Order: sequence, then structure tokens, then C-alpha cells
Amino acid sequence: MKTPLRISLAHLPTLVESLPRLTAILAGPELFIKRDDQTGLAFGGNKTRKLEFLMADAQVKGAHMVITGGAVQSNHCRQTAAAAARLGLGCILVLAGDPPPTSSGNLLLDLLLNAEIVWSGAKPRDQVLRETYEDARAAGRFPYLVPYGGSNAIGAAAYAFAVQELLEQGCKPDWIVFPSSSGGTQAGLVAGARLFEFKGRILGISVDKQALDLQDGVAQLATETAAWLDFPVKFSPGEILVNADYLGGGYGVMGNPESEAIKLFAQAEGIFLDPVYTGHAAAGLIDLIRKGFFDPGQKVLFWHTGGAPALFADKYAVILTR
Repeated sequence: MKTPLRISLAHLPTLVESLPRLTAILAGPELFIKRDDQTGLAFGGNKTRKLEFLMADAQVKGAHMVITGGAVQSNHCRQTAAAAARLGLGCILVLAGDPPPTSSGNLLLDLLLNAEIVWSGAKPRDQVLRETYEDARAAGRFPYLVPYGGSNAIGAAAYAFAVQELLEQGCKPDWIVFPSSSGGTQAGLVAGARLFEFKGRILGISVDKQALDLQDGVAQLATETAAWLDFPVKFSPGEILVNADYLGGGYGVMGNPESEAIKLFAQAEGIFLDPVYTGHAAAGLIDLIRKGFFDPGQKVLFWHTGGAPALFADKYAVILTR
């Protein structure tokens, strides 16, 4: 296995904490949480781990700026803009749709970080992202394209090493549960589990994709990640554990289950989740516990991927304060 280049951006290792009050309230398995919401960069989150590897690659390739894309309240975009600011690089964020009436939540932080915002309007965001990258390259700005969610083999490798970190902390849960979307975090965890011989099960709660689509993407990316680390192993979609029963109203839509989960984690443990990712995954976790999916004697680790600044976005704040 090779040791990839990385730039120190995250506060590692992140804490593993028990959740005794939530465990008692739900009367299910013993619950723990991995605090990747506390990775430190611009309010933290899981993308900071990935950016340690991606930004190192950008510097090796002589980039003067980075370009990436996401939704209006993208945690990935906020952390990418922060990493660029830390390293003295320019940053362009291609955000979906049109600008909202006010800049709140992650969008406010993007602007404070001096990111240049390009709105996709009626065009597909990925098309505008590619056009923006090509325009910057033609203008001699030496851009580096950071993939959506930081989810390529380079970014996902960070979560292979996160498995090693977890095991070195003496934590060996029966289950790891977390939100899964672009697939990079899950692919890295799956590759890391094989690489570092973690025996627990890794369950991604989908926030936007159907199970088969997510399984296919994660299996392919996990295979690519392992190969990039010089640890060639092929993963099949059937090995990837995904639950897509908690998509609710769709990506970025917060309903009653997500609102309940956010309030329960806050009021039982003083931990803030986000409306888009961890809120959906926690709602799924809570429902699975209530249905008896986990054995009472098992240990379940919820991997907190961050995102709390989105709580302050106008559309979510209104719902949560009803």
C-alpha cells in the first residue's frame, strides 16, 4: 500500500463519544458517534479529510485555483472554499440554480471565504461546471477541478485511513451508519475496512439515490480507491450495504422524521445534525432501531459527517422553529 501525499487541514483524530441518553431513550443497541463534524476547518465536516489529499494533488499539479460544484447549501463547497483560502488559492464554486433572496447558512460562509460564485441557472450544474473549468484554463488561471463531494479515488482514500484511525482509537462497532450520497465516504470506508481488516458492517443511508444506483457507484469507486492505494481488490455491488428507505421528500427536503432526529440528537446529547445529510441518516437510524433491525447487545456507531451551518439557512430555520 502506498502512502499518499496529504496536507494537514483537519483536526485528527476526531473524537468517538458514547451516546448514553439517546441509547436509553431509544432502548436499542449501544450508540456511539464519530465526530467528523469537528474536523475544524470552517465548522468542519467529512469533506475536510478528503481535501487533505485533493489539495495536495492540486499543489503537485501546480494549480493556482480550485473549482468545484454543489447545491446552494453545499457543505463540500464551503469546506473547499476554506481549504483554498488556507492555502492561498483562488476558488470558484458552481452552485445549482439561481441565487436566493438572502445569503444564509453555507452560502454566507462561502462569500465570507471570498469564493467566486457561478450560478448554473436553468442549465445543468455539471455542464456549467465543465464550462467554467475550461474557461479558467483557457484564461491561464491554472485551475484544479475538485469532483462533486470530493468523491474520486483520491478523496475517498481519506476515509480508508479514517477506518485505521477508528481502530487505533480502540473502537470496533458492530455497525457503522452514516449518510451516503456522492459515495466517496462510503467507498473509502468500504476499502478501508478490507485494507485494515475491520469486521463490522458499514451501512450507508442514502439521501438522494436509489439503492441499486448507489451500490453500483460505491462498489466501482471503492475498487478504484483500493487500486489507487496499490491494494488491488474488486468490490461488487452486492457487498455494499445501502438503505434507501429514508429519502423522504427528496434531496434537501426536510420533513417530520428529519426534524425529529435533529431535535432528538440536540436535546438528548447536545449534538447538532444537519437538515440534508446527517438529519436524514439519523432519521433512518432511529427508525431502524425502533423496528428492531439491530440486536440489543450490538454497538452502533453513527459517523457524523457535519453540515450544521445549513441549519441556519432560512428555509430550514423556519421549519425547525415551528
